[in-house]
Amino acid sequence: MAGFRHRAPTFVDIAMVAYPSVTLLVDLSEGEGVVYETHGRHERGSVVVGLLPGDLRATGRGAGQLLQIRLEPVAAAALFGASTELSGTVVALEDVWGRDAGRAVDRLRAAASWDERFTIAVDILGRRLGAHPPVDPQVAYTWRRTLTSRGRVRVDGLAEEVGWSRKRLWSRFRSQLGITPKRAAQLVRFDHAAHLLAAGHAAARVATESGYVDQSHLHREVTTFAGLTPTALAVAPWLAIDDVAWPASSPTQRPAKGGERIPDLR
Repeated sequence: MAGFRHRAPTFVDIAMVAYPSVTLLVDLSEGEGVVYETHGRHERGSVVVGLLPGDLRATGRGAGQLLQIRLEPVAAAALFGASTELSGTVVALEDVWGRDAGRAVDRLRAAASWDERFTIAVDILGRRLGAHPPVDPQVAYTWRRTLTSRGRVRVDGLAEEVGWSRKRLWSRFRSQLGITPKRAAQLVRFDHAAHLLAAGHAAARVATESGYVDQSHLHREVTTFAGLTPTALAVAPWLAIDDVAWPASSPTQRPAKGGERIPDLR
């Protein structure tokens, strides 16, 4: 998780690049807040961003604060239920949590510091973990293997590892995490490539190290997931919460307790 303070005297428009997690964005602003747009749909305030949101943009102006929480899909399923309806879109938090969403936002907004907000957020999420059935252990294992392999693992091999047929793994994985195993592997591979690009590596080298057939293959995948060229992606903001993914041209960051990052967007 990370906290953001922004003071934008003029209108800002930020492309939010796909990431292998479900993202909870809690708007703590007192004013108009941030507007999120994807596939022609607009949401304002606190939202849940599913996997593969497509061309997602955050726009707004003025001062505000935002708490961003990234949840791996296995955890997100326990908090929000099966993620199928979340994938590829942005949903208002109140549409998912009902009245509890407003109570959670009020608690976080009333906190005196970011450290207190992080503590409150952990408590809120912890209390909701039992609200939905956990995903199948085989599905959770498949997701972890996909991550650790950086997306370079075959679905047939994963099915054999968990003792399921390929068809069963495909069906259960998609119904519980909202994405197919193959698409999950592509997303994880893209994320690895994106970080290498943000770290300054040449596209040809990134293609080789990330498991793409060639540089053209990398270009097609980056365009599919981010709507950007590899060159544009290398300097795109809001890729993920870590030092590599925030290019040198991005706003300065100061560390918070526990290693969270709090960029001060001036």
